[in-house]
Amino acid sequence: MKTDAMMLVRSDLLDRIDAIASQGGHLKLAALCEQVDAIRHIARVYHLDPVEQMASTLESALAMDGHGAMILSYLDLMRDAVGCEAVGPHVSTAYLAAMSLRMGA
Repeated sequence: MKTDAMMLVRSDLLDRIDAIASQGGHLKLAALCEQVDAIRHIARVYHLDPVEQMASTLESALAMDGHGAMILSYLDLMRDAVGCEAVGPHVSTAYLAAMSLRMGA
């Protein structure tokens, strides 16, 4: 039963991520931030640390730069993180390193 519940949570997160991606650049910044914050909150509640960290990092990037093409890179990695069943701080570190490489930082 616990596995079924997590499958529902992961499915919901993927749906939310895909909804953001499908709206492209048509979302107002405030609405985008609210949706990303909802993803971060759900990830925190269910201890999906890599997803939470990626959402938090995206929120910071949005606060600094607004929104643009970089959002899709974050969303792609967030999708991957939702499907990742590994746990621990090393997993979050790996996803943040991947994001850093994608962004050229």
